[in-house]
Amino acid sequence: MQHGAMRDARLLMTAKAFRGFGDGFTALLLPVYLIGLGLDAFQVGLVATAAMLGSAGLTLAVGLAGHRVSARGLLMLSCGLMLVTGIAFSQAHAFWPLVIVAFVGTLNPSSGDVSVFVPLEQAMLAHAGPDSERTSRFAAYNVVGATAVALGALSVGLVEPLARVLTRPRGEIIAAAFALYGLIGVAAFLIYRRLPEETAGAAELRTGLGPSRRRVYQLAALFSLDSFGGGFLVQSLLALWLFHRFGLTLATAGAFFFWTGLLTAGSQFAAGRLARRIGLIRTMVFTHIPANLCVVACAFAPSLPVALALLTVRSALSSMDVPARTSYVMAVVTPAERAAAAGVTNVPRSLAAALSPALAGALFSAAVFPWPLLIGGGLKIGYDLLLLWQFQKVKPPEELPPSKS
Repeated sequence: MQHGAMRDARLLMTAKAFRGFGDGFTALLLPVYLIGLGLDAFQVGLVATAAMLGSAGLTLAVGLAGHRVSARGLLMLSCGLMLVTGIAFSQAHAFWPLVIVAFVGTLNPSSGDVSVFVPLEQAMLAHAGPDSERTSRFAAYNVVGATAVALGALSVGLVEPLARVLTRPRGEIIAAAFALYGLIGVAAFLIYRRLPEETAGAAELRTGLGPSRRRVYQLAALFSLDSFGGGFLVQSLLALWLFHRFGLTLATAGAFFFWTGLLTAGSQFAAGRLARRIGLIRTMVFTHIPANLCVVACAFAPSLPVALALLTVRSALSSMDVPARTSYVMAVVTPAERAAAAGVTNVPRSLAAALSPALAGALFSAAVFPWPLLIGGGLKIGYDLLLLWQFQKVKPPEELPPSKS
């Protein structure tokens, strides 16, 4: 890997760490903040849906404007929007203003990164080294982000002590945390500013899909099914269910999601090694199905320890497919199509994921049984089986037998 590419990769991972920390604490504080303002579970789900729809729209806009603006410039503009989002959300206290801010801003109610930043960063990282190291490179990128999300989740345990020490209402401390999220956007801006004006990833944004168009559309459709199922399981609503079903406290939730976040991060280190043994598609499917069986089983958990144990096992397996999935998309298209492929596969995923949180919120409000866990887990298992069926024979370059000269 060339020195310049290594430097760019480190900068991208550092920025992702800052953003991940912000996503980690806002995803858990979001339902607490909204419930404290008098919203019900259905309205919380609508705010989450608005946030994810807005992310999808921003990602689509990036794809359309990519041929006119450098990736560095788009990343810096997105950081400015992150600043505005945090400040505005901390000041908005009525339902519809909150929905509007969530829609036009960068808030992420999910534990995964579904933001406008993702396709830009993925295109840059795909060119930062040889194909044989591509999955490990994306694994490191995702591990950094997942660890930061875990630390952000752990930090919510400071809300109650700060409220007592400062003798301020808990709601004010949480509102200040959203303002802090906005300031994290400033830190990310300063990091992205150090990227070169033109990078391989930025130049690739000027090229659309060509010979790989059909393959990319098939993958986008499958990833959308997975994301639609995942939208029933976003961290904000999962935490809300644990709060209501088992009386989990905010501090305990923060600690739990911290440790499961670290487990998620650490497990991704194994993705590259496993992919070299069994292939990218099998790595994605054979780790994802057991994780989603745990989600389905969690719906029937009789107690908090059982529910947390199942969610812990899920965390150990559920994200091993993330670096494998990104690496696979970058591998089965031509280099000139990589940025376009990243955008095309991420936008439908974000749109699909945006549709289900409101449905999940309504189901959590209307029914005693946690139907969102059963539906979300079942849809994601269906995605795994379809992916294996359609793409098990489509090999990336590093899995093809060496050509005979």
